[in-house]
Amino acid sequence: MKTVALSILVSLLLVIPAIASETTEDTGATLPADISESGNAGPIWDGPKDVLWDNGPLVTSVGTGVGGADESIVDASEVVNGFGCQWGADIRLADDFTVPSGETWEISTLTVFGYQTGSGPPSTILECYIEIFDGHPETSTSVYGDLFTDVMTSSSWMNCYRVKPPTSGTSTDRPIMANVCEFASPIVLSEGTYFLVWQLDGTGSSGPWTPPVTINGQLNTGDAIQYFDSMWNPIDDSASLEPKGLPFILENNSGALDNETWATIKTIF
Repeated sequence: MKTVALSILVSLLLVIPAIASETTEDTGATLPADISESGNAGPIWDGPKDVLWDNGPLVTSVGTGVGGADESIVDASEVVNGFGCQWGADIRLADDFTVPSGETWEISTLTVFGYQTGSGPPSTILECYIEIFDGHPETSTSVYGDLFTDVMTSSSWMNCYRVKPPTSGTSTDRPIMANVCEFASPIVLSEGTYFLVWQLDGTGSSGPWTPPVTINGQLNTGDAIQYFDSMWNPIDDSASLEPKGLPFILENNSGALDNETWATIKTIF
């Protein structure tokens, strides 16, 4: 019996790290490949144009990264680089947003952020799956999308690396990608609080991971949740235990297009 029990314990110890590595990525190791030497960063994200909702910042240090890139620096008291959102493993991330009272939003573009450790730029993220619920996804109704249809239209580097303080200015292991989903027919939502759920898939061997909202001097940055092993749970940093929000951006590009058109007309006359 002791031999059997010991065998079971060893098996569990071997399994636990594999599970943890899929839900959070907190390793600080530097990978052997220096992607900054590739000479090909691919397209760089040009940012949002007509923002309806921005769920929080990522960049904490402008221009301090390799080659003058920005950085999203993990607080010195914390360990998590990013949270798992792997489509192949059915790990999901979600965070809430609110359409104000009396308003109706037409969402034409949605952007979520992610990286694959040791991969890119250019981006190795190929697919994005989203679903919107009219409340907590465990207990409410889906009002848009599903987790079987890829809706990503582009993925490009946001000129920012996710790093820990000791590797600021030197690490290129985690280049953050802006994964943009554009909709021919806008998503129309009336007033209320909704949850955006997403998953990413790519060709890299690690992740995809989504870095949390990161603000210098502020550890509690939101109330996002993660779905893993058939359960939804709040996410937090495993060292500080502070809860985290997740960055995403909702846009209505019709106004931006109108403004660009009008500006062009004015230059003619």
